[in-house]
Amino acid sequence: MAPDIRPCDATLGAVVSEIALGELTEPQWQVVEAAFHEFAVLIFPNQHLTDAQQIEFGAHFGRIEQLVADRNIVPISNRREDGSLLADEAHGMQVMMGNEGWHTDSSYMPLAAKASVLSAHVVPESGGETEWADMRAAFDALDASTQQQLQGLAAYHSLYYSQGQIGHVVKPGAGYGFHTQHTPRRPLVKRHPVTNCPSLYVGRHAYGVGSKDGSEMLDEIASAQLLDDLVSFACQPPRIIQHTWTPGDIVVWDNRCVLHRARPYDHREARVMKHTRIAGEPDSETCLPKTA
Repeated sequence: MAPDIRPCDATLGAVVSEIALGELTEPQWQVVEAAFHEFAVLIFPNQHLTDAQQIEFGAHFGRIEQLVADRNIVPISNRREDGSLLADEAHGMQVMMGNEGWHTDSSYMPLAAKASVLSAHVVPESGGETEWADMRAAFDALDASTQQQLQGLAAYHSLYYSQGQIGHVVKPGAGYGFHTQHTPRRPLVKRHPVTNCPSLYVGRHAYGVGSKDGSEMLDEIASAQLLDDLVSFACQPPRIIQHTWTPGDIVVWDNRCVLHRARPYDHREARVMKHTRIAGEPDSETCLPKTA
């Protein structure tokens, strides 16, 4: 049976049913891959994959990025193994709260992520949704003069920076993303390596806008204002979708052309998700060379 693909009421996203990802056939994968490039976010309800099955599904998209040594899947959870819940001031909880800002995964790494796979296991009674925003449609909605201006600009991306914006000061080596001192620069406009579509490449990790060659830099206030304005412009209907999670759901998205964010929830309730991240191809996801 062919998968049933129903586009969301937005410029991105589709719900895919009539498919069991744990038993994915090659013809079904070809349909999924084509839909991934078209819709950028695919929602698969009622899958209930094991960790091994989620990893196998993620591996269809490319090499798994290891967020933790020797692990291809990691919990995104406020619940410890003993069942107790993290306090808001705990390092892990602060990182998850930071994820409530619009971002794309691993833009702060020398090699940015291609895709992300997220599964729901325990969800709160309300809140804790995930939203995605279409950066392809956002770029297309800009006037031609602004498009041209942005194509000559780049920004630094740093997890230290983005967490610092919410008051979370982190020492080097405190986990994935904090283990490197290299701060990559990336163009504000990214061309997709498969579809060739241009999109905005911004989000909460971005700061320090300047020319691509680093010869000219905006002042701090002007840089922050430009980036804030771009995110505010981009992340508006009809360019956004929101998913309310049910245990068993799987969502995969294209980090090369969408932003995403988690929504707040009552931290006295457990929220347990599992995440697999797919590394980008070096030809398209490597950062700009260091400037002098």
